Amino acid sequence: MASIEKRGKKYRITVSNGYSVDGKKKREHLTYEPDEEFLSMSSKKKERKLELIAAEFEAKVLSGKVLSGEKMTLASFAEKWIKEYAYKNVDSATTLDSYKHEIETKIIPALGHIRLSKITPLHIQSLYNNLAEDGVRIDKKEGGYATATIKKVDAILSIMLSTAVLWQLIEKNPCDGVKIPKERMEESKEKIQCFTPEQAMIFLQVLDMGVKHEYGEHYRKNNSGKLCKIKAYTEEKKIPTQFKVFFNIALFGGLRKGEILALTWDDFDFEKNTVSVTKNTVYSNKKITTKAPKTVKSNRTIVLPVSVMDMVRMYRKEQLAYRISIGDQWKGEREYLFIQSDGTQMHPSTPYHTFKKIIHRYNEGAESGKELPDIKLHDLRHTSATLLIGNNIDVRTVSARLGHAQTSTTMNIYAHALEELDQKAAQSMENLFKNKA
Repeated sequence: MASIEKRGKKYRITVSNGYSVDGKKKREHLTYEPDEEFLSMSSKKKERKLELIAAEFEAKVLSGKVLSGEKMTLASFAEKWIKEYAYKNVDSATTLDSYKHEIETKIIPALGHIRLSKITPLHIQSLYNNLAEDGVRIDKKEGGYATATIKKVDAILSIMLSTAVLWQLIEKNPCDGVKIPKERMEESKEKIQCFTPEQAMIFLQVLDMGVKHEYGEHYRKNNSGKLCKIKAYTEEKKIPTQFKVFFNIALFGGLRKGEILALTWDDFDFEKNTVSVTKNTVYSNKKITTKAPKTVKSNRTIVLPVSVMDMVRMYRKEQLAYRISIGDQWKGEREYLFIQSDGTQMHPSTPYHTFKKIIHRYNEGAESGKELPDIKLHDLRHTSATLLIGNNIDVRTVSARLGHAQTSTTMNIYAHALEELDQKAAQSMENLFKNKA
């Protein structure tokens, strides 16, 4: 029989639930907080209402359907979910790190203190609305988070709460009753960053010719430790062959950074001028890991231009010569293309820093109006896609080269480039009929 005890303005309902293995009596508790309707009832109606709530709770307990989500906070559940679900079901270490980051920086600060069973669609809607508003960003930038970021948070929270339903901690997923805030006008107008055809050409020329770096007048210690005055001078620095190859593959092949880092020499077919993408390298928890790509479609074989394959072939000879020259100092276990000085796989941060350094040093001495935009390394992939689309290559082919799981992904990411192509198509049709008139 359930017992009902008034504690202040709330009621505590207790139900006995057998005995534990050590012989102690198990009890389940439910706290009922009266609403305005309950407070306006007569004493007899209140009594009946409490008896009904107690009877329903007792039935749940006795049938084994009592939900521990009534005791567990979202913060506690999130910790358990990451350990029991995410670590076992999320293949990509990068994706797992992303999940943990979004949970720790956006979900837990807002909802972590709330009991799992008490989270409502309104709680979640308020979170999403706040994320979209100004002044609530964790990184303190203005403008609120982009709709894409909020959608990501929603996807993670929805997976978490769906798991809570499967684990019978809650009865339904409160995310089901929530709407993502509408995309802001300035967001919808944003373009992905990439090189124009002219800028891509300049970048390729910079890779071939190298960059100039100007050193101002400075002092340097000589061999005896004496300070010597060094006059200002300009130094021309060539780009190492392996970075020329890396950035050419990124631009002409549209491969992701991790896919390029994972390339081994047996991935290349020099007769067919192809490269097979079968692996991906990620850096997570201070450890470099190379394994199968995230999706089936990421496994692909693409054709590279002859000029790029010639460069790869030349780099192969250069790497072999270097390997022989350092002898026992070579520590590489797999035949990776992109390596550190001892032959081990290149660190994932190196290509990004090198790419940024090349652009910054080129821009220091570039003519006004000829500077390159300070894009991200991943934007070479975007450049590859937009240049292909701009040259009337069909979306299915572009999607296959990029390794997207669906062509809709390609269309969503490169909607702006496709829109411009559509405008060109309309103009071409108009010109065609004008000429015939």
